[in-house]
Amino acid sequence: MKKILLIIFTLMVCSVTLAQRDSSLFKRIAVDTAGLLMNMDAVYSRPAVQIGKIPVNVGGYVELNSAYVSRDGIAEGLSFQIPRLTLFISSSIRDRIKFLTEIEFEEGGKEISIEFASVDIELHPLLNIRGGIVMNPIGSFNQNHDGPKWEFIDRPLSATTIIPATWSNVGAGIYGKLAKGDWVWAYELYATNGFDDKIINNSQNRTWMPASKDNRERFTESFNGVPLITGKTAIRNVGLGELGISWMGGVYNMFRSEGIKLDKKRSVDFVALDYNTKIPFIKTYINAEWVWAFVDIPDTYTEQFGNRQQGGFIDIVQPLVKKRLLGWNGASINLAVRAEYADYNVGYFRQAGGRIYDEVVAVVPGISFRPSGQTVFRINYRREWQRDLLGNPPAKLAAIQIGLSTYF
Repeated sequence: MKKILLIIFTLMVCSVTLAQRDSSLFKRIAVDTAGLLMNMDAVYSRPAVQIGKIPVNVGGYVELNSAYVSRDGIAEGLSFQIPRLTLFISSSIRDRIKFLTEIEFEEGGKEISIEFASVDIELHPLLNIRGGIVMNPIGSFNQNHDGPKWEFIDRPLSATTIIPATWSNVGAGIYGKLAKGDWVWAYELYATNGFDDKIINNSQNRTWMPASKDNRERFTESFNGVPLITGKTAIRNVGLGELGISWMGGVYNMFRSEGIKLDKKRSVDFVALDYNTKIPFIKTYINAEWVWAFVDIPDTYTEQFGNRQQGGFIDIVQPLVKKRLLGWNGASINLAVRAEYADYNVGYFRQAGGRIYDEVVAVVPGISFRPSGQTVFRINYRREWQRDLLGNPPAKLAAIQIGLSTYF
């Protein structure tokens, strides 16, 4: 597998190099801005390079970061990261049949994963079929997560530790859009492989959704034979923005083995709301998401395993300048701030009666410089407060982060 990915990566690098030498052979494919684009369109709304007349496009993005971190007043020093390098390959197989794959190299190649690899068959604007490795449309960030699109270096806590993005599975489903005037309505519905019991049987000793991402077998078989269902509907208006509601649910435990009943079916469900808009005249961009998670925990587990989780974030980005800067036309400087929250155990202790905490609050102001919409230099200052189950004084984190993210 790694050899195949290395060959693909080498071919893409050679393609980009040759594109710089022979502009007649390679054509830059601009991002599609026609119509009212929504979060569900993010997977195909990316810049790419086409090789001659071959119906194949290649592209990708990279993130480079550095951070100086202090925890409870103790400095951890300066570190550098390449958290991810992502490659895209798409192809128009024939009219109304297309394929796209997204391959991600994380932490300098320590982890390699196929996040998306699907065949889309377009039957009608309101009815399209998608099958393969599907990005489950829960919330907005899970679909629209490319680094160059964001003014913040870290991904949102709630979208990565509760949902957990990026979350994808093998499966199939349908999707469609209906546009009329200034409005567009869209839906998606998929059945895929789902979670496993690692969400409660893990080294964190808590309900921890990201633990299921370690199960690579979910790309070859279902853990318990029950599909994970994910559905989303969203509506967008030119002046008002986009509002989406989504649900993802299934069974996470092994309830039967070789015909013998081991346990009842234990459910895991997520409900998410997302909203984004741009305020006219001042061009302020607002993007928000909130998610609730519900898990059927066995009675034999202690109360440190939460059966309810919730969290969300809101990003506010204010353009300050947009003009020719340092030789780049249309460059911009933006101020941004993110407020985020994640509660991993919502509720009260049954015996003591006090509130259960186990939560994180963070505020991230930042400034970014964009020579173009496809590249962003960003500086963030992260302040984070994390409280344990009992609500003791929070552990505090402070970090100065500097990073670059760009499509290529």
